[in-house]
Amino acid sequence: MVAVGLLCVAVAVLTWGFLRVWNSAAGLRSPEQAGLPRAGSRALLVIAHPDDEAMFFAPSVLGLARLEQRVSLLCFSSGNFYNQGEIRKKELLQSCEVLGIPPSRVMIIDNREFPDHPGVQWDTELVASTLLQHINVNDINLVVTFDAEGVSGHSNHVALYRAVRALHSEGRLPKGCSVLMLQSVNVLRKYVYLLDLPWSLLSPQDVLFMLTSEEVAQAKVHEDQHPELPLKRRKSFQIFRTKGETRSPGRGSGPTYLLDAGRLQPSSH
Repeated sequence: MVAVGLLCVAVAVLTWGFLRVWNSAAGLRSPEQAGLPRAGSRALLVIAHPDDEAMFFAPSVLGLARLEQRVSLLCFSSGNFYNQGEIRKKELLQSCEVLGIPPSRVMIIDNREFPDHPGVQWDTELVASTLLQHINVNDINLVVTFDAEGVSGHSNHVALYRAVRALHSEGRLPKGCSVLMLQSVNVLRKYVYLLDLPWSLLSPQDVLFMLTSEEVAQAKVHEDQHPELPLKRRKSFQIFRTKGETRSPGRGSGPTYLLDAGRLQPSSH
């Protein structure tokens, strides 16, 4: 009886959550009201390795593209931890094309200063100065990257957060340049994302992405551009790609769902 009762509660919560999605969609603020850059602005996705864009950021990229943001990508390594750097660079370019980012807007940094290694701490100031130069040269209005925990805890992911956080807190970003960070969540929320949906929907002051069926198919297809991923990571991808959250430095959070919806919490410098 207890199990049946818990199941009924779970079903009721899920039903309420999905109804809230549909009923609240019309009342959400526009991107302009939420503080996101206007259509035609330049958004930069900053990742540490090829496949990060597939594992974690596909919903955000597709959502920003639908808002007519001109999305580009900066990758700080070739992903050569398994001595497959050249292969993974090609995979990244193919993956980005599926996501709507042409090769001309993809830059891959491949030097000894930023090795793909979980045991190596990248120099924060070097990452920050390299990133800032790219932001200035390309007139970037929005930066999207990892948060303090790096989703998976990888030190290279965390290094990107520290660099962006330093630029943001020290006032070194260009005027009007906003920052969004992919929020790490606990194991329960990460793997039981349907139960997490109602909880996440309670986050206020967000921009909601309702992905179209075409966008869902697009996001599913682009995972196949990384066949060299270790088998364990390819299996985990099936879960990770469905759930992530983005937030601004020092403020609230909101979920980004690949299969359902996504929210971005903006913060302007």
